[in-house]
Amino acid sequence: MLFNSIDFLFFFPIVTLLFFIMPRRLRTSWLLIASYYFYMSWNPKYAILIALSTVTTFLSGILIEKFEKNSAKKFLVAASLIINLAILGIFKYADFALQTLSSVSSRLGLEAMDRRLDLLLPVGISFYTFQALSYTLDVYRGTICAEKSIIKYALFVSFFPQLVAGPIERSGNLLRQIQTIRNKKLWDYARVRDGLLLMFWGLFQKLVIADRASLLVNQVYGNYANYGFLELAIASILFAFQIYCDFGGYTNIARGAAQVMGFSLMQNFYQPYFAVSIKEFWRRWHISLTSWFTDYLYIPLGGSRKGLLRQYINILIVFVVSGLWHGASWHFVAWGFIHAVYQIAGNTKNRIMNRFHLKIREETECSFSRNLGKGLVTFALVDFAWIFFAADSLSHVYAILRQMLTSFQISSIYEMGLDRGNWFMLLMGICILIAVDIIHETGSSVFLFTNRQMLWFRWTLYLGLIWCIILFGIYGVGYDSSQFIYFQF
Repeated sequence: MLFNSIDFLFFFPIVTLLFFIMPRRLRTSWLLIASYYFYMSWNPKYAILIALSTVTTFLSGILIEKFEKNSAKKFLVAASLIINLAILGIFKYADFALQTLSSVSSRLGLEAMDRRLDLLLPVGISFYTFQALSYTLDVYRGTICAEKSIIKYALFVSFFPQLVAGPIERSGNLLRQIQTIRNKKLWDYARVRDGLLLMFWGLFQKLVIADRASLLVNQVYGNYANYGFLELAIASILFAFQIYCDFGGYTNIARGAAQVMGFSLMQNFYQPYFAVSIKEFWRRWHISLTSWFTDYLYIPLGGSRKGLLRQYINILIVFVVSGLWHGASWHFVAWGFIHAVYQIAGNTKNRIMNRFHLKIREETECSFSRNLGKGLVTFALVDFAWIFFAADSLSHVYAILRQMLTSFQISSIYEMGLDRGNWFMLLMGICILIAVDIIHETGSSVFLFTNRQMLWFRWTLYLGLIWCIILFGIYGVGYDSSQFIYFQF
């Protein structure tokens, strides 16, 4: 069930209304039933996998807290990790591993292994697996106490607003809110209003900007041989906005839906394209995943505590694993590797500058122009890496880059998948997005500003936003609602 589908348009109000009016003691069970129904709308069979992950991590948490010996605790953590990562590995990486082994065998002159499991990737499996594993690790570290109610814990793993594409919540935030679900205020006009407004903003990002940009990106990348450097560069830039509005739009809908029901999910994006370095970009982009890898992989590997070489190796491991987390393909691994190189190069540059005291004279340079230059360079680097993310394979990446460097033909912008009207709406949508991000970057809030205005002004903006979504959203033939990019991970 997609957030931008007719099904969700009926599902969410019904679930929320019943959540408000039913007895408090039934709230947790009701949301759990609704969450499993939401997940099973894709494939009922794969509810078994999320249930298995839930039971495994739930029992491991209780047993870890029960045993006193550290060796027993480590065994339980290892068992939980192995079981959950094995499920993830079989369904997401088995065919990738078999294909890689077959390729290596053929290159060595051995008989190729032409075998595939062809398992359908369960939607959101990477997200809920990481969320469940973080609970086990938090219990082991003593950060939280083990949850004794399987109903509450199962809702933590499967909470439908953020189940299939995050943000990847921590037990210290979402589980604690679920534990106090009976005490939540039934109705709060301001909370519900702000949650709905956040949902509509997410739908605007998805339907008006992301899905419209995808028409051009798919056309140009899918027929790259017909285009030159300029068109491919435009498509690459627009993909940066497409993936930001697609994933950021999903996150805003998820956070808004949770807020309507009285839950607060973590912020997953913080104006990422205003970053002035790659390191800062990753503090702003997919924050829940970045912090997960920092806490549960980078720091346990030693972080920056064991020397410079070890730090760089750890950075390389984290970003390669992050690339592999995004998809079972070498072009995702290459995308992660590129960002690791960016990070290492940035750290090395800073160390050299500090070593030789090569500091910029801030008093003689305009801070705005300096940050603007850094921001443009950072965006260019991120956008180059996005080519590896958007392509279908490494050979596709090579073909696109080769075409960009060898073909400089220029065709009409109206031959790239969008007509004049759609070009205008796309550019207007991006301008609105940038304006909103600029306001938020200054520490202000568009939503807070809107809510302070007179009633007629507020409702004019609310209805205008809804009107734009309905009138200018991209819905496809027969309302074929488009899937969010991160659902495939």
